[in-house]
Amino acid sequence: MGALRRRLTRAGLPGLIVTHPADIRYLSGFTGSSAALGVTRRRAQLFTDGRYTAQAAAEVSAAQVQIVTGPPAVAAVQWLAAQPGVEMAGFDPSHTTVAELARWRSGLPSHLRRSFLSITGSSPNGSSLLESLRMVKDEDELHLMREAALLGCRLFDHILKHLRPGVAELEIAAELEHQARRLGAEGMSFETIVASGKRSALPHGRATTTPLPRHGFLTLDFGIIHKGYCSDMTRTVFLGAPRPRERSAYQAVLKAQQAAVSAVTSGATCMEVDEAARGILCEEGLGEAFSHSTGHGVGLEIHEPPRVGAGQKTRLEAGMVITIEPGIYYPGEFGIRIEDMVAVTRAGHEVLTPAPKALIEL
Repeated sequence: MGALRRRLTRAGLPGLIVTHPADIRYLSGFTGSSAALGVTRRRAQLFTDGRYTAQAAAEVSAAQVQIVTGPPAVAAVQWLAAQPGVEMAGFDPSHTTVAELARWRSGLPSHLRRSFLSITGSSPNGSSLLESLRMVKDEDELHLMREAALLGCRLFDHILKHLRPGVAELEIAAELEHQARRLGAEGMSFETIVASGKRSALPHGRATTTPLPRHGFLTLDFGIIHKGYCSDMTRTVFLGAPRPRERSAYQAVLKAQQAAVSAVTSGATCMEVDEAARGILCEEGLGEAFSHSTGHGVGLEIHEPPRVGAGQKTRLEAGMVITIEPGIYYPGEFGIRIEDMVAVTRAGHEVLTPAPKALIEL
């Protein structure tokens, strides 16, 4: 909370209303689904409803808790307006609808409705005040993210034993998710992607009843949630014996992925990391088949700033965790993607997902 208050001071904001669940968890520890947090330069107050009385008392230590019967966000705005010296409060427009803003204003005295609530400014990289704070993980967060990533690697080792022609993609996803729970995951960080054969050319090919083929690529993209923090990894394996074009395409993606991982270091820009992967694929004549960004930030949410893509000028800092996931896609033929989670360190980087990346043939 201290880091946020320093940023509030620099931004000239005497108060802030926080409503995005991941931000509330980050600042206060509260994991309930209905809450709002009011923060001033001296105090913090969490508002929630009676369903969460015991939970809030157990989880929240960085703020006072107040149980309300009406909308928590309206109560938070009213509380902020009553605090001495708080003549205005900021809010994040990326997590506030027009209807919500109108509701908040309606709860204020008439003379404050037009002037009290103000959009918070963004950082130079375009992220919101809290997003930029959350981008850099502390040692406790990095420890949890290492554990989450390693659990994902264990799942990959486990699922390899279940991959054989004829098994439905949905069965593979179900086995992977069941094992994740058995190993202690709170849940999956996104809908598991299991895309085989021609369907591997779909970057977001969610599992279907399609049976695994006797010959073809299989892309597995999945992540788990561990104590609130997400993991994310992708491995592409081959069922049968790959043809020369398939093998060379895989090696090109692997080379691009390794080049981008090597480019991750404190001070490098996200566009430089993206170009490290994109440049290799262009040299190999595969540039047009790479249709998305090279990666994204990960943390309490599966997609967080920064974005690792063309034109992204954000400079990496020690403590950031990003994905490196170049891929190529040929509709009606095949697709290949390889993804690691990578932590930025002062000396360079740390790969958090050390599962094998050499082409596995099953």
